[in-house]
Amino acid sequence: MIITISGTLGAGKSTIAEKLAKELNYKRYYIGQIRRDMAKKKGMTLEEYNIYGETHPETDKEVDDYQKKLGQTQDDFIIEGRTSWFLIPNSIKIYIKVSPEEGAKRIFKSLQGKNKRNEAKNLKTVEDVLKNNQERMRSDDFRYKKYYKKDCFDESNFDLVIDSTNLTVDEVFNQIMDYIKKQK
Repeated sequence: MIITISGTLGAGKSTIAEKLAKELNYKRYYIGQIRRDMAKKKGMTLEEYNIYGETHPETDKEVDDYQKKLGQTQDDFIIEGRTSWFLIPNSIKIYIKVSPEEGAKRIFKSLQGKNKRNEAKNLKTVEDVLKNNQERMRSDDFRYKKYYKKDCFDESNFDLVIDSTNLTVDEVFNQIMDYIKKQK
């Protein structure tokens, strides 16, 4: 079974993917971290890399070809990425969303600790993160519609949609596990 996880910024996708991978004893792939690392190699933040990607499709194509190949050659894994659901059509497609304000608060909190987000420069307040998140979603939406003619934020593309705004990690996890058990 392949599980793809997508959703809005700060919804808890990575936390849930890590927990699911551990519970199911599956390998986990995190496309966001791969893109962050690619940005860092170019001396860019993720924000700068995404904007660069609006005119340089190879920034998306490289990781997307990687995802397609994973879907064709492996089984029993979890992958987080905006495009994973359509690049791996035989997956269980999960979308986790959160209100923009709560998502910004969560990301701001994670930025205060040790992290590898390579998000953007000058994220000194929750409001800065909220503005950055809006720009990231705009850039993602623009690129994926331009390169793939896909709306990665259209909830109708997914098998299960969960709003994590007022839920604990365990509540989100349990809903997903209940759904997965029904699919076996």
